[in-house]
Amino acid sequence: MPELIYYVAASLDGYIATPDGGVEWLNAFTGEDYGYDDFYASIDAVWQGRATYQKCLEFPAWPYPGKSSVVFTHAQLASERDDVRFTDESPTAELARARRHRWQRIWLVGGGGLATACRDAGVLSEYIVSLIPVVLGAGIPLFARGGTIEPLTLTDTRHWKNGVVQLHYRRAREP
Repeated sequence: MPELIYYVAASLDGYIATPDGGVEWLNAFTGEDYGYDDFYASIDAVWQGRATYQKCLEFPAWPYPGKSSVVFTHAQLASERDDVRFTDESPTAELARARRHRWQRIWLVGGGGLATACRDAGVLSEYIVSLIPVVLGAGIPLFARGGTIEPLTLTDTRHWKNGVVQLHYRRAREP
């Protein structure tokens, strides 16, 4: 079964973006790798929601070169990119498709609604959350409201001099 990893940066108060989807608040924390290159090399594909995908289109360059991207949306969207596919299937159905592609590790980029849908479906295997020492006060939350409770096991922590703390969790094993 492919692993689905929610690898994300969040403000101390639990937001992954400003209310308008902005991530400029992360600019003050660039220059450090935070393990990103090794993580990116370890994944086969990227999952994201519509709003995250549309935000990526505003960047000067496509942020996921060399990786297949699956965009979860009910909107009728099109892309000129060969490596982007749109779906309105469930995370469970898409994970079955990922297995047929022989993908081993998939990065759930965002957003919070898709992360909640994946958590509720029981398909998230890891959570790697980099807590950024910023309080946004409002924005797009790490997870949408509601959802199921999921016990986690802390497997690693890392911290940097600039105050960033990275927490790595796996789903707790069923008793």
